[in-house]
Amino acid sequence: MILTLSCDGRRGIVARVSTLLFERGANILDAQQYDDQETGRFFMRVVFDPGDTDAETWRGHLRPAADDHAMTWTLRGRKERRRVMILASQTDHCLADLIWRWRQGELAMDITAVVSNHPAASFPHTDLDGVAFHHLPTTPDTRAAQEAGLLRLIDDTGTELVVLARYMQVLSADLAGRLEGRCINIHHSFLPGFKGARPYHQAHSRGVKVIGATAHYVTADLDEGPIIEQDVERISHRDTPAALVRKGRDIERRVLARAVRWHIEDRVLLNGRKTVVFTD
Repeated sequence: MILTLSCDGRRGIVARVSTLLFERGANILDAQQYDDQETGRFFMRVVFDPGDTDAETWRGHLRPAADDHAMTWTLRGRKERRRVMILASQTDHCLADLIWRWRQGELAMDITAVVSNHPAASFPHTDLDGVAFHHLPTTPDTRAAQEAGLLRLIDDTGTELVVLARYMQVLSADLAGRLEGRCINIHHSFLPGFKGARPYHQAHSRGVKVIGATAHYVTADLDEGPIIEQDVERISHRDTPAALVRKGRDIERRVLARAVRWHIEDRVLLNGRKTVVFTD
């Protein structure tokens, strides 16, 4: 099982958790912790063998300690698969990569649906076989109705995580708020960076020496959500805009894949406007 927790930092938290697990017959397989000196918050992720005890019984064992420390905490089976919905527009490299990794068993998730504001024919190079696809077109006049339909689909499918895999629509503040902490976006730059259209062309015209990508949680503030993962690649004056686009796609794919994997493995804990990421 995987236990994650956060609370105000104070002495004895690690001792209480580890002692509780030991006394109840668990075997700790991995433990990571972080005490944020700036915010005074404590974060911990523990992977343990629960023996023959089920999750609900373990929750009962852990609840008194969680209540005493006012913890925000989760407990789930390590083999439980997360239910994930992927949203994409016509640019499909991130969508195709996530589906490929899912088929290869790299991402322990079940894809509840792929949703796009464009028809399935817009993805001729993406293998959508066996994946539920929903075309939800949107215009400025139908945006509210489209988002209401999207939210119903999320609820009806039991989706736990929404991934914006180059979904070129800005979510409303209401929808972003409803999905807080469970919606990941990939941004085509190392934030903060060049915003708006044709970012790689803007970067090329400014003679930048690195390009990058950022995966972050979606909030009502556009591109300002807590950052999960980033990566960069050095470039030079020899790189054309087309070369930057090609290299940028590679960065976006790997950054988004890492962010999704870390989220579904309970490695990401929110820390205000930031995150604590317990990488493997």
